[in-house]
Amino acid sequence: MDRSDGTVKWFSPEKGFGFIICNGTPHGEAEVFVNYSSIQSDGFKMLARGQNVEFDLATDERGYFAKNVKVL
Repeated sequence: MDRSDGTVKWFSPEKGFGFIICNGTPHGEAEVFVNYSSIQSDGFKMLARGQNVEFDLATDERGYFAKNVKVL
């Protein structure tokens, strides 16, 4: 897994997921799925649109997703 950075495009606290615009993938800029369980935070785990984040970029059969997300 590669460590990447990006900006939160949107995140739904009710649904527990959202997307990050990743600044660099092997294919350039991409939307990356993020699940609340991947957010490194104490208490309620959520992200806000426009927040800068750092994360481990991973892939599966559905595409890119973020793990170990940390707000910068």
